[in-house]
Order: sequence, then C-alpha cells, then structure tokens
Amino acid sequence: MFQQGLSGLNGAAKSLDVIGNNIANASTVGFKSTEAQFADMYANSLNGISGNNPGIGVQVARLAQQFTQGNIETTNNPLDLSINGGGFFRTTVDGAIQYTRNGQFSMDKNGTIVNAQGASLTGYVANRDGVILQGAPVPITIDSSDLAPVQTTKANFQINLSSNSTVPKTVPFDASDPTSYTKQTVLPVYDSLGNEHTMGMYYVNLGAGKWDAYAANDGLTIDAKAVLQAAISSSAAQSARDAYQTVINNPASTSGDITAAQQAYADAAGGAVLAAAIAAGANQVQQDQITAVYTGATSVAATLGNGPAIIDAKLQAAVNVPSVKVGTLIFNKTGTLDAAAMAAAVPATTLPLTINLPIFPDNGAVLTIPISTTFEGTTQYGTPTSEKMSTQDGYSSGSLQRFAADDNGVILGQYSNGKSRPLAQIVLADFTSVENLTPLGNNAWAESSGSGVPQIGVPGEGGMGALRSSSVEASNVDLTEALVDMITAQRVYQANAQTIKTEDSVLQTLVNLR
Repeated sequence: MFQQGLSGLNGAAKSLDVIGNNIANASTVGFKSTEAQFADMYANSLNGISGNNPGIGVQVARLAQQFTQGNIETTNNPLDLSINGGGFFRTTVDGAIQYTRNGQFSMDKNGTIVNAQGASLTGYVANRDGVILQGAPVPITIDSSDLAPVQTTKANFQINLSSNSTVPKTVPFDASDPTSYTKQTVLPVYDSLGNEHTMGMYYVNLGAGKWDAYAANDGLTIDAKAVLQAAISSSAAQSARDAYQTVINNPASTSGDITAAQQAYADAAGGAVLAAAIAAGANQVQQDQITAVYTGATSVAATLGNGPAIIDAKLQAAVNVPSVKVGTLIFNKTGTLDAAAMAAAVPATTLPLTINLPIFPDNGAVLTIPISTTFEGTTQYGTPTSEKMSTQDGYSSGSLQRFAADDNGVILGQYSNGKSRPLAQIVLADFTSVENLTPLGNNAWAESSGSGVPQIGVPGEGGMGALRSSSVEASNVDLTEALVDMITAQRVYQANAQTIKTEDSVLQTLVNLR
C-alpha cells in the first residue's frame, strides 16, 4: 500500500544527494556534475497481462555524469593546464592508469610533473636535440640540465657596400689602420665549448664593383692568430708552461725560481711565434715588436707574477703580419653578386667560403672554428654602406629558466642563452563512451568495460581538445540550476510524503470500521 510513496521518497532523497554533491563540488577544478535519472516500475501479472495494474513506484535508472565543457580560468602557474575540448589527462599512480580533467600540476623533487594526489602526468619525452620520441606514454620528468653549446658552422654577412665608396688611401690592407679598408663588420660566433668569439670581416673597395674581403677573430686577423697558435703547437713552449706550473705549486720555490720559469716560457713561446711570423712574411719592424716582448731588460717575463697568461696577451698585442684575403666579391651592373665573374677571377672565389678562425690563447676548445661563410643578400647600391642582417648558427650553453606547454601539449623549455627546445609532449586520452567511465574520486576516472579502450593522441589532433597553459577548467556545475533542482526535489519529497500520509488516513478509516 505504501510502496509507491516509499519509492518516491527514496528517489527524491537520492536526487537531493546528487544535487548536494554537485553543489559541494561547484568550486572543484575539473569536476563533472552528475544527473540522477529515474524509471518507473510495474509488477508483472501472473497471467502476463499487466495493462490494468497500477505502477509500484520509481527507481533510480542511473547516475549520469555530464561531461560538458567547464569554463577556462587563468592562473599564475605555468604547470596549470586546461583542456578546451575532448580528452582527459592520462596519469599514473603506483602503476595504475587514471584519467582526469583536473590540470592542477606541479613538479616533485625529481622533476616529475604530478598532481595533488601524486599521480604522474604522462606523455612523450624528447631527446637532447629536442626531438619528441613518440611511443608508449611515460611519466613526464623535466630535464633541467644545461643546454649543450653548439659550435658555429655557418655564417652569413648581409651588407650594402656603397657604390659611391672611394678606394682606400693606404695599401696594402692592415687591420690596425682604418685608412686601408672601407668597412668592417663583426658577428659573434661560438667555439666547441660555447665560448663567444668575434668574427670580423673587412671590406676593401678595389673599384669597378670589386671588393676584397679579409677575416679576423677577436680583433686580430686570422693570419696573425694562426701565427700565435705556434705557441700552442710548440712542444718546447708547452713543456716550459708545465714547468712553470710545477714551480708555482712548489712551496719551496723562490721569486728567482718563478722569474726564471716565466722567462723560460717567454723564450720558448716567443721564439715559436717569431718563427711563424717570419714564415708568414713579417717585416723587420713586425719581427722586432715580437722580439721586444720576451728579450731584454724590458721583457714582460722580467716582472714577477707575469705568468704564461700575461705573456700570451703581450705576444698577441705585438703580432702583426701581412694579411691574406679570404675572397673577392664581384658585383654585376644591377648591384648583386656575380657568381660567374667571381668563379672566373684569379684566384677564384666560390661561395660559400670556408673561413678557418684560429683561437688563441688555448681555452680548451677545438682551436680552429671552420665556418662556411656566405654573403647572401649583400649588394652594391648607391646608398650608404650599411650592415643589414648577419646571422650564424652557433650558441653558448644555457641553463633552463622556464618552461610552458603550448596548444599541442609540447612543453617548451627556455634557456638563459635565449634558445629554446622541446622537453616533452603531453598526451591525452579519450573514450567512445565517457559517461561509462568509473569514478575513482580525487577528480579521477578509470577505464571500464562500458567506456571502451582509451584512444591516445596529442592535443589538437584527432578530435582531442587543445591545451592552454596557466589555466584550469572550472567545475561545470551551474549553481543557479542546481538550486532550482534542489527546490524541485524538495517538493517531490514532500509530495511523496503526502501520499504516505493519505494512505495512512485510508488505512486508519478501514481499521475504525465496526
């Protein structure tokens, strides 16, 4: 007699439970609201005919999760992620795979991206060259190691050399004499250890659309630098350097011992450099400048404390030898480079030029930087000589400064040297029937037999939503709608209670019959 009213009370109570849970999670990031769905119930007749039987109440058919999109809210945490569209973050905790729409992540002490429950975000990792290695998704750990340096291998000097320029007054070219060349441009380049050097190009107008080009490194022509490298290649100089270091490390050494060791190195290094300078065509004045560094009373080594580093610097300042051009630029009548004329010249110039930049003093890197050099975009117009845009492909090492994910889930690291490279790529998972996922609590779901197997993909492709960094997806609970539903459920509860009250009155009337 009371079955219908009791089932109605149970159904209304369940509806209130669901609405209350939705309201309680109105501020829970990534929460998806639930809707209580009901079905009526009828008793079966013994003769199979139930058309005249009244219903016996209501039952909860299912609690349906509503996977509608929540609002996207911005945050100040670059590891906060939101999904705009379909898909779930794929996480793993203690070997179990879970799925969530809550993108509030942080880094643990190992650099692994985790959520508040300790579940690790999964995706594809990148190698040291920044190439994403797709395969089975794994927990994403941010590689905080320094970005390795890259030695310069290519350079391009783009400049307009004015056709109105006059031929330099001084001949031959001398890098130390500005009147012997028309224009100088510089470009930072990098050795094998990421040390920065300054590659210089000097342009000498020969007239009639022809320009000789000379190269330099760190303010000294490559010819002079090559001469200085004799101090590095000389076994006598290296032995003297080692002997000096032995004396310095010996507590019993006197000032006389140190000065003698300095002079021994100066003699060996200076002699090697002088011999190389003579072979490079140095005149007597240029030879005397080198000799003065390490001989006589004014020798740099005569002063206590002037070790090999200071001697090297003095030698570098003293070396000046005739320079050999690296090529000749020839322009046609329209002001652009004439490759055919350059190839036919004697000696021929073919672009790109391979320019070997010698390094001195020895800094531990490879001592020669071969650079394939072009002059793409270089012109000879009537406008003033001016440098345009010169480029090169090397860079120094850099430490990781910050990182963030783009719309496709690629986590891009930015380094102190201004470079960036991919560190990993976040993957998403989607299901044929997301409504049948098993809720686990903590904003997570698990695969079920009714959901189908997960479809793994990257954000923005194959129906997956796009990612947005520094933002989260808010709960999809509509508070206004929930409050109205709660009032309705309350009224339904009251109405069902009233049917029980009425049934009770009828029963009381029957009992009171005499």
